[in-house]
Amino acid sequence: MKEASVIHPAQVQPEKMTMVRQEIHRCVIGLRSEIDSLLCAILCGRHVLLESVPGLGKTLLVNTLAKVLGCSFRRIQFTPDLLPADILGGFVFNPKEGSFSFRQGPIFASVILADEINRAPAKTQSALLEAMQEHQVTIEGQTKPLDDPFLLFATQNPVEHEGVYPLPQAQLDRFAMRLILPYPIPDDEMRILALNSGDLPTVNPVLSSEEVIACQKACSEVTVSDEIRTIIVNLANHTRARDGVTLGASPRLGIDLIHLSRARAWLDGRSHVLPDDIKVLFHPVANHRLALTARGEISGLTVKQVINEALDSTELV
Repeated sequence: MKEASVIHPAQVQPEKMTMVRQEIHRCVIGLRSEIDSLLCAILCGRHVLLESVPGLGKTLLVNTLAKVLGCSFRRIQFTPDLLPADILGGFVFNPKEGSFSFRQGPIFASVILADEINRAPAKTQSALLEAMQEHQVTIEGQTKPLDDPFLLFATQNPVEHEGVYPLPQAQLDRFAMRLILPYPIPDDEMRILALNSGDLPTVNPVLSSEEVIACQKACSEVTVSDEIRTIIVNLANHTRARDGVTLGASPRLGIDLIHLSRARAWLDGRSHVLPDDIKVLFHPVANHRLALTARGEISGLTVKQVINEALDSTELV
């Protein structure tokens, strides 16, 4: 892991994120709210699951983000024959020296794109669990720290159901958000077609990895009141008590929601979290963590409905 120079949080201002958005939009058309949500995840060091049909720019979006943030980037294409060692790396014998040396895998970068993560079997998917939770990997008893910052973005196609391995709930819970990318509106699609008639514009870094770390520290200083924590607890308890729900919100959901709301407040130039931050973020934070009973699904209940009911029944002071 490379050592970074220290930048004080006061040296970075939320206004600089406007420049980040502008640079991203040189290559990525539309997806304004989704990009803001991704920036929130980056600012609190959380991982994101991107879901859409093919061709909506998931890979381009993550690649552009990494360039604008000035961070190292690796793309891992998940396939059924991908092995954990293909992700983490391993010890390789050097015949000249007569010893084994460690060769890093693509997981050793600041921004990782796990492309089509559900194409690989559970054994390979599980290779990411320690990296996502502890920001380290353990290989043959040796622990190797990962880069700082470490951000993992995974993509999956919700349409195809053959030759895929659905992510287990324990791994889904480690993604702070699931963002479902929509089709572009006609005006944006016209701009996409015009932009791709030639070479895409060159994207320049706006931040460095050291500045990203400083932004993360600044976000961690945003105040969260007991009233906000009460709202989060009430939302979680509603999902657990709802008839037709077999798996409600975990405590990790509340933790992620606090960190993401801090980032959203900081982006808005505020030193404290508002109930509106929770209201906006609750859908993408919860939509992949809840599971319904068979009876609930047969009756027409949806996860979106459960989330909306939780928001409607909770007093947002």
